[in-house]
Amino acid sequence: MLKNVLSRLVRETVRVHLHVSAVPSIQTLTGCRVSVRSFAEVKDEVQPPFDSSLLEVLVCPLSKKPLRYDANTNELINEELGIAYPIVDGIPNMIPQEARLLQKDTQTPSTPSE
Repeated sequence: MLKNVLSRLVRETVRVHLHVSAVPSIQTLTGCRVSVRSFAEVKDEVQPPFDSSLLEVLVCPLSKKPLRYDANTNELINEELGIAYPIVDGIPNMIPQEARLLQKDTQTPSTPSE
């Protein structure tokens, strides 16, 4: 039985190979090789616009406070916690682990002076 299965598998493989070799359009396609990397290296300069009407309903998932949109960095900013949520392809990424910590002003002393 195993011999029959193996022989049928070999016959089907050879038949498919002969069929693919006989079709000229497939030969042309296999001859044309394009690197996937060349497509991945192309970066879109223009990001889809963020719909600012979403700011009426979006809040920070951690503090439940309203967010501010920063067009320069394309992020939603939570001033209270000092974090920024990225906007990818026009969609806010509201996952707290993906948020970026904002730099605090280093000139303000952290402890009150006496």
